[in-house]
Amino acid sequence: MFTLWFIAFLFADLATRAWVASRQMRHVLRHRDQVPAEFADRIGLRSHQRAADYTLAKVRLGMVETLVEAALLVVLTLLGGLQWLDLQWGRAIDSEMWRQLALIGSVVAIVGLVGLPFTVWRKFGLEARFGFNRVTPRLFVADLAKGLLLTLLLGAPLVALVLWVMGNAGQHWIWWAWAVWVGFNFLVIWLFPTVIAPLFNKFTPLQNTDVAERVNALAQRCGFRLNGLFVMDGSRRSAHGNAYFTGFGRNRRIVFFDTLLARLDPMEIEAVLAHELGHFKHRHIIKRMAVSFAAALGFFALLGWLAQQVWFYTGLGVIPQLGRPNDALALILFFLVVPVFTFWVTPLASWFSRRDEFQADRYAASQSSADALVSALVKLYDDNAATLTPDPVHSAFYDSHPPAALRIQKLRHGA
Repeated sequence: MFTLWFIAFLFADLATRAWVASRQMRHVLRHRDQVPAEFADRIGLRSHQRAADYTLAKVRLGMVETLVEAALLVVLTLLGGLQWLDLQWGRAIDSEMWRQLALIGSVVAIVGLVGLPFTVWRKFGLEARFGFNRVTPRLFVADLAKGLLLTLLLGAPLVALVLWVMGNAGQHWIWWAWAVWVGFNFLVIWLFPTVIAPLFNKFTPLQNTDVAERVNALAQRCGFRLNGLFVMDGSRRSAHGNAYFTGFGRNRRIVFFDTLLARLDPMEIEAVLAHELGHFKHRHIIKRMAVSFAAALGFFALLGWLAQQVWFYTGLGVIPQLGRPNDALALILFFLVVPVFTFWVTPLASWFSRRDEFQADRYAASQSSADALVSALVKLYDDNAATLTPDPVHSAFYDSHPPAALRIQKLRHGA
């Protein structure tokens, strides 16, 4: 019975994604040859058409990737791929912990290898075609190697500890595993600004005194204590621009992409940063972390129940091994299958995210200049080839940020 439910949800998932994607493509293509009136004086027709073509290319690639991922999911589950891997590692390794780690590692490797061609094409095909990619093949391989090393150094101990807790902490293992997960997240947040991020990018103190004075004054007005202003060499990898604040406590800092500083004037940079500080002022990050941790606890509780149900394994094409721990099997199946059933909460999560963006925009308008933020957003939409005419259903389903026209309309009218 569970097999039928899984198949039904998977087909519904794929059908919905295809329907929403087709709506997006038709809508963007329909409006490709006319710049919306709100942007006609700031964005040319060629830029608008480039953004439309970029959007269409991303949607097409995304759908192909979705179909391949769905096929891999079926191969690993219903067609017996995971069962075969489990049996092979069971014959090759006697240590239960190493056997389970090998099983998880092999699945992660397979998923990564299947997704690698899409990553390569996205960088060197799609992004390069529209003038965004600046990653060389050598840098791409170096980033890939660093990412793999970080996964081994951070991810492997985490998985090993969770497996140990599942096998040794008794009926209360859910709480211990959740505590491990929460602690791991805080560790990564703490390490990211000073240890992890510098492995991939170069960070230098901000030298532009005009921008620095504006940003420091803004941070003081907003009650935001920081540990420095830094510029990241984002142009080494991409032409996209951004700014963000990261870390917590003494590790908290503001980071600008060099591409952003090159494109915006000091007042526009201040307005963009005021928007980011709006997220801080409204405690959006803390709230999202709280929701994430609460959801993680719920998922661990669900996993704890499903791991004891034989139908959970057999319904997904796996026969658990008798007399041996099957915690790794339960973890893999859970993380492979749960997205199929939780896909339907995507519009709700997107709605909350867009609500937060509107709040941050209003805060930015109160602390800086709404006109400067509008000007900065228009430049960023143009530079990043963001479509100005998204399909309303696609936007409601997926977009974490409001549509450009609606966002700017609210800023101009103080809504």
